[in-house]
Amino acid sequence: MSYLLRRIGFYLFTAWAAITINFFIPRAIPGDPVQSMVNRAQGQIDSNAIHSLYVLFGMDTDQSIFSQYFEYLGQLLRGDLGLSFTFFPTPVSEVLGDSLPWTIALVGLTTIVSFVLGTGLGVLVGWRRGGWADLVLPVTTFLSSIPYFWLGLIAITLFAGDGGAFPSSGGYDPGVTPSFTWDFISSAVLHSVLPAVTILITSMSGWIMSMRNMMVTVSQEDYITVAHAKGLSERRVMVSYAARNALLPNVSGFAMSLGLIVGGTLLMEIVFSYPGVGYELFQALGAKDYPLMQGIFLVITLSVLVANLLADVAYLALDPRTRREG
Repeated sequence: MSYLLRRIGFYLFTAWAAITINFFIPRAIPGDPVQSMVNRAQGQIDSNAIHSLYVLFGMDTDQSIFSQYFEYLGQLLRGDLGLSFTFFPTPVSEVLGDSLPWTIALVGLTTIVSFVLGTGLGVLVGWRRGGWADLVLPVTTFLSSIPYFWLGLIAITLFAGDGGAFPSSGGYDPGVTPSFTWDFISSAVLHSVLPAVTILITSMSGWIMSMRNMMVTVSQEDYITVAHAKGLSERRVMVSYAARNALLPNVSGFAMSLGLIVGGTLLMEIVFSYPGVGYELFQALGAKDYPLMQGIFLVITLSVLVANLLADVAYLALDPRTRREG
C-alpha cells in the first residue's frame, strides 16, 4: 500500500508541474491570439471590443503573469477551462467534449489492441524461436521504425483518393448527421479504418519485438528448466512461467512510451484531418488559441498520468516482489 501511495503522490506532483508548464508555454509562443482573431474578422471589431476581449481571455496587460497563473489554477479547480479563441464564444470544455470521443475511439482502442496483439504474438515468436516465426522479425523491425505520419501518407496514397476504397480525411461523410444511426456509424467506421490500421501496424510491431526479446531471455532461466522437469505442459510453462515474467518489462515500457504513442496518434489525426483533439490542437496552434491549447495539453497529460498509474497498479499485481517491497 505504501508503494501505491508513493506513486500516487509522485503523479500528483507531476500533474501540478504539468499544469504549471501548461500555463507558461503557450504564453511564450510569439504572437497575439486576440489580434489573430481581429485579423480573421477583417477589421470589423472596434477598439473597445478588442480591449474587452483581452480582459475576457485573461490577457489584460495590467495583470501580472503570476496573478494570471493563480487565477488559472482557481478556474481549473472550478472546472472552467475558459473560452476558445478559434470557436469563440464556445467554452473549451464543449470543444473537447465534441472531439474527445473521436480520439478515445481511435487512440484508446488501437493502443490497447496493438499492445495486446503485439504482446501475444511476441510471446509466440519468442517461445518458438528458430522456426518459421522468426520470418516476421525483419518485417516488424522495419515497420516499427517507420514514423506514424509517413505510413499514414503512404496509406492515403495507396488506398484513398480518386478510386480508392477508403476516404482520405474527416471522421464521417459530409451531409451525415452524427447520431446513433447505421448511416453515421458505418461512415465513421469507414473513415477510421486507415488511421486505425496505420497505428496498429506501427505500434504492434514494436511490442512484438520487445516481447520476443524478453521471451528469449526468460526462456534461458533456471525456473523454466525446472518447470519442464516437473512435467508441466508446454502451454502452461509458456504462459504461466515465461510470459508472465517477460511481461513485466513490457508493462513498464508501455507506461514509459505512452506519451510517444499518444503524440504519434495525435499527429495521425492531423494527417487524416480526423476530428479528434490532435486536429483541434493543430487548429489551436494556428490561431494562438491559449485556452484550447491548455485544455488539450491538460487532457493529454492527465490521461497519460492516469494510464501510467494504472500500469503501476498492473505491475504491482503481476510482480509479488513489488508488493513485498511496498
